[in-house]
Formats: sequence, structure tokens, C-alpha cells
Amino acid sequence: MRIIPRRTELEKINVSGWKMIYGRRKTGKTFLARNFIDYRRYFFVNRNGSILDVDSRKVLTYEDFKDELLRELENGRIVVDEFHRLPEEFLDLLHAYSGNGELLLITSTLWLAMRLLGKRESPLLGTVLPVKVGLIDEREIVMELSKEVSGKELVEAATYLREPVLVPLYQPPLRQFLASYLQSSGAMIAELVGEAFSEEEVSLSEVYLAVLHSIADGKSKSGEIGNYLLSRGLIESPSSVQKYLKVLTAMGLIEKRPIHGKKKRFRYAIASPLLDLHFYLEAKYGYTEMDTPLEFIRRVIDEKLPRHIESFTESLLAKVYGLRPVSVELPELELDIALQGFRKLEIVGEVKWKVRVKREEIAKIEDKLGQFDCRKLLIVPDEAVLERKPEGIEVLTPSDLVELAEKSLGESTHL
Repeated sequence: MRIIPRRTELEKINVSGWKMIYGRRKTGKTFLARNFIDYRRYFFVNRNGSILDVDSRKVLTYEDFKDELLRELENGRIVVDEFHRLPEEFLDLLHAYSGNGELLLITSTLWLAMRLLGKRESPLLGTVLPVKVGLIDEREIVMELSKEVSGKELVEAATYLREPVLVPLYQPPLRQFLASYLQSSGAMIAELVGEAFSEEEVSLSEVYLAVLHSIADGKSKSGEIGNYLLSRGLIESPSSVQKYLKVLTAMGLIEKRPIHGKKKRFRYAIASPLLDLHFYLEAKYGYTEMDTPLEFIRRVIDEKLPRHIESFTESLLAKVYGLRPVSVELPELELDIALQGFRKLEIVGEVKWKVRVKREEIAKIEDKLGQFDCRKLLIVPDEAVLERKPEGIEVLTPSDLVELAEKSLGESTHL
């Protein structure tokens, strides 16, 4: 069985005090708690409100559960999974006993998590440490997958297997696997975000889905996204899109990237490459509503994959070096990788994910990156694809990325 340890999340969880793990469905929250965290009792709240004591398999009423919780809280870590299904008075109970023992709360209802952590009157505000469990850290997935595959296949697989639901299913080659998965499971992928909104927000779901469709279709600035929603009659003015972008960013469904040198200007992207593929196929072709050939989906993957790899490698390097990804907007110049320190660009780079990079193309890369006074990188699937080595530019291959990831995670876990 393929298992990703999730070291970065475990570092945050395995400190003393109360914690709340939150994140959308299928990000591995329950698996993480059950397999990597020491606990004394593990309670799972069923949809009907009854509570399952996971290890003894006993089903408890809410009243019995409260007695068990208060009695055991001082004796070891207690886990309450899907705690949002309990009566609202449970939050007041927690507030009354806050600080006693070790408690771990788990929820996949992101609206509730945001409300509990963001409102001043929330009973949990200041009593629990929030830990978001989302996509797998780029460093960790590339390091773990390097035990099975290497080279081009490693980076392509790592890019998409950040989505935990794909981890146990993956079989090389990645592109064929991904096409088959989308064809068979496309209709279910939307359910990965389906429970991100509470029932009282159902009326807004169409707006949020439209934002995701527009971003997948290439609209990356708030004005572009706002105009798209306005044209569909979903908002009253383009500027009102900001509140929806803010919520989706906080939920981890989209990423917000500053534009270098322009204050309060940003570009947006869907955080999960798998969801980006899904919403792109839906926006362009409505692929879940009709019989879509496997080869058609494969062509879309081939089209989108290079851009996803650019984002993956940029994010990996940002975490390795502690820098911030930014978008660089200059006339007739677009960078695949731009990482900023406190004030200035520290690293710029290009990703050439192809079988051959010709001499003239290398010269263009040298001219483009030569405009910046900072470290310069070129990421390729193998140095053999280069017709010549670029001057003044470091070349990184998949094995180099693995080495950087291992060193970075090793250092972070010993801080």
C-alpha cells in the first residue's frame, strides 16, 4: 500500500494543546489521524448524530459520549471526527473545558471551520490550533514517489498525486492513468468540493463553481473572472467577485499569487491540478455530460500538463528556499518561475518539458533570464534533451528536485 506520511502536517499536530484539523473531502484527514497520531480514544460522529467509538465499535448516544469525553480527556489524546455533526451545545461544552488534556477535532465542512476560526464570538476561537490538511506538500510527494519511479514520470506523477485521492490508485504511465481516471470518475470529482459549503450556502454554490470554471478556462485576474460572472447574471458588478475569491482562497481551493511590482494586484489559479483539468474539461466540453473518448481527454492532459509542471516546480522550489511565488508582467515577457524574497526577485527560471530543446531556444532562454540580476534556473526532464548547456543558468533535473526536497524536509523536521 502506498502511504504518504504528511510530515509537515504532523509537525503541527504533534504539539501540546487542542487542535482542529480541517480541509475539504478526500484530503486524508481521517487516514492521517488513524495511522500517524497517538490517541487514547477515537470517536466518529455518524450522519444520524450517533457516535461510534472506533476501536471498541460501540455506538454511543450524545449524552453517553459527553460523559466518556469528559472522563477520558485528562488521560490521553481524544479524537472527535466529523464533530460538526454534533449538537451546537457541544461547542459550549468545549469552551467550558478548554485547555484540559489533549483534544483533536476533525471536520470537512470548510464553512464551519472558517466560521469557528473567524468570528469573535466563536467558542473555539483561541482554544484550538487550526491545522489545514489539503494537497500533499510538493517536497514530500516527489520524495516518496522517487522510491517507485524516476525521471520524467516522477515529476509528472508527483504533480497530480498531490491530490491524496489519486495516491492509492496510481499506476504508471501517469498520462494514461489520469485520462482513464477522468473518463471513469469525472462525474464524482466535483464531489471533492461538494461538502465545502454548508447547507445554508447552497444558493451560492453556482457562483463558486462558476468562479472555478472561469479560472480553469484561463481567466486569472479578478476583473476577468468578475466580467465572466456578470455575463452569466450571477453577480451584480465585477467588483463583487472579490468576496467569492477571498472565500475560495481561504478554503484552499484556489491560490492567490501577487503580481511583482504591482501592489494589491493578483493572479488566481486552481490549487489542485486534478480539479483544474476537471473544470477545464467541463467548461470547454461538458465532458461528464456526454460520452467523451479517452484520447480526447488525453490530448487535453498533454495540453495542460506543462503548465501544471511549471506551477509544481515553482512551488516546490519556493518551499525549499523559503521564497514567495509571484507573477512577472513585463511587455512580451512571461516567466515560468519567479520567486521573491522580502523585497526583490531571488530566483527566476524556465521549465522546458519536452524531448528536445534546440540551440536557438536555449539562446532565447539566456536572453530572457539574462534581464534579471538574480539566480537563474532551467528545469528539464533530462539534461540529454539540451542541444547545448546554457550559459549562466543552473540546470535542474528530476533527480535534483528529489535531492532538494529531501534536504529541505530533513532540515525542517529537525528545527
